[in-house]
This record gives sequence, structure tokens and C-alpha cells, in this order.
Amino acid sequence: MSEAVTLSDIQRARQRVASCVRRTPLVISAALSERLKTNVYAKLELFQKSGSFKVRGVFNKVLSLAAEAGEKRIVTVSGGNHALAVAYVARALDLPAKVLMPESTIPAVAGAVRDYGAEIQFAASAAEAFSTVAELEKEDWTYIHPFDDPLVIAGQGTLGLELLEDTPQITDLIVAIGGGGLMTGVATAIKSLKPNVRVWGVETEGADCMSQSLAAGQVVSLEGIGSVARALGAPAPSEATLHAAGELLESVTVVSDAQALYATRFLLERLKVLVEPAAACTLAAADRLKTQFSTEHHVVLLLAGGNVSADILAAAADAE
Repeated sequence: MSEAVTLSDIQRARQRVASCVRRTPLVISAALSERLKTNVYAKLELFQKSGSFKVRGVFNKVLSLAAEAGEKRIVTVSGGNHALAVAYVARALDLPAKVLMPESTIPAVAGAVRDYGAEIQFAASAAEAFSTVAELEKEDWTYIHPFDDPLVIAGQGTLGLELLEDTPQITDLIVAIGGGGLMTGVATAIKSLKPNVRVWGVETEGADCMSQSLAAGQVVSLEGIGSVARALGAPAPSEATLHAAGELLESVTVVSDAQALYATRFLLERLKVLVEPAAACTLAAADRLKTQFSTEHHVVLLLAGGNVSADILAAAADAE
């Protein structure tokens, strides 16, 4: 189990990555406020470098290695936003990088990873990919886990510090959960400084490892990911992120793919931003939670990624 992340860890991470990441906009939305009958804000993290929040954690992890002797070479297993982040960070810091990808990875993601300069190795299965990582670690490659690493979690937590500075009146935050690293970091930052803020988690059907794990009281591994929200495709949370969910979240709302796709379209039409279903599902959850909010509340939707493929865009256009 990864060690617990503290507010001090997150504050140090912010200092470490400040020159490497963007401070993304936070806007109030009249359309969303009217829809939910409360005050609604959107944190537009989709405009982050590489298209998602992931670079925050990867930069913090890799920069923390700077004091160690020897050549730095980084490797990860991912077919999505984490792969893009690792490749981007490696290019920015002039480091060799390998990304082990499932053979089912979308060609656009693989192409972007190559364009950033990382080497790709395709794997037939997750087991094969992780076996390869283990061999590379023996050769002094540093494995960057997508979420089960306190340095990665602390980097993601820098978003929470920004949220509090930009909306000190915040009463509620809605955040999507994949493996739980983003949720853990952001909720830790916010609850440490403003304990009365309510943090609500959201997953999609077919990618709901956290809600299943909370119900079971232990880590549950999904046999497969069956959701359009590909960025939420972690097969299981870690012990650390499961513990954080139990301690820091009000609840986890599970929405359907159709609801996430409709929210994607609504955000495009009304806010003029194209976000992933894995981020738009925060709006779908807000629709389900709106009885929890009044005109006195200030609700932030964390729109954490915008890497949308053409097939998802077409599906969102048809969503009702």
C-alpha cells in the first residue's frame, strides 16, 4: 500500500512542477448554473499540457528523481492519457521513455505518443505488459504508475490548491474516478484546508471499480472495462486510493455511458469545450445529485481531460 499523501506533499509538488504545467482556467457557467439551480463552475483542466491532468503527477514523480545518480529512463503501461503524459514529460525533460500499450489502443493515442518521441511496445495482454515492465525495472528503467504512487498523487493534488484559490467559496466538488489518484490528491488538498467542502466521486457503468470496492470493503478487480469512458479504465483501485475514497468522499455516483455522452455534447454546445466522457460524467453525476444543492452552494465540476477521438465525438452527437 502506498504511503498516505499529505498537504505538505502536495504543496511541495506545486513548487516542483510550477514551471512545467499550465494553471488552467476556472469559469462560472450560467448554463450549468441554470440547469442545476445552483452556482456551477468548471475547472478546464482539459487545456493542460498533453490534454489532461496527468502531466502534473508525472512531472512531480520524474522531477523528484533528479537528485538521484545515474541516467533517468522512464517506462509505463497505458493506452490513454497517462501514456500521453509520460511521453510528453520525457520529451520536455529530454529523457528516454518507453510506453507499453495494449494492442487495442486507439491509433490516434499511439500516434501522439510517437510524436512526443517515446518508444512504443505493444502487448497482447496486461499481464504481458506488466511482465515486460518488471524486466525493464531490472535494467534500471523507472516505472511511472498511473495512480498508485504518492508522488504522482501529490502532483495531481496541485489541482486542489488551484481550485481553492480560484473559488474560495467552493462548497462542493465533483471529480471522476479511474484508479483514484486524481480524486485522492485533490480531495486531500481541499479537505486539509477546507474540511467542510463535500467531494463527490463519479464513475461510469463498466468502469466502476471504486464503487464496487467500496461496497465490498476491499479492492475489487474488474474482469474487463466496458465503458466508453476510456480514461476511467483502471481495473482496480489501489489500497491507498480505496482508503481515501472511504475517508474523503460523500459518495460515488455511477452513471451510464449514454448519460456521459449526452453530457459531453451538452458541454460542447453550451460551454464550447470538448471534453472526454470520462470528464463529462461529472455533469451527469451533478444532474443526479442536484437535490443536494441549493442557491447557496458553489459546485465545481472538474473537467480533467479533453483527448476525444472521432468515434467518441460521433457517439456524443447521437446521444440523447
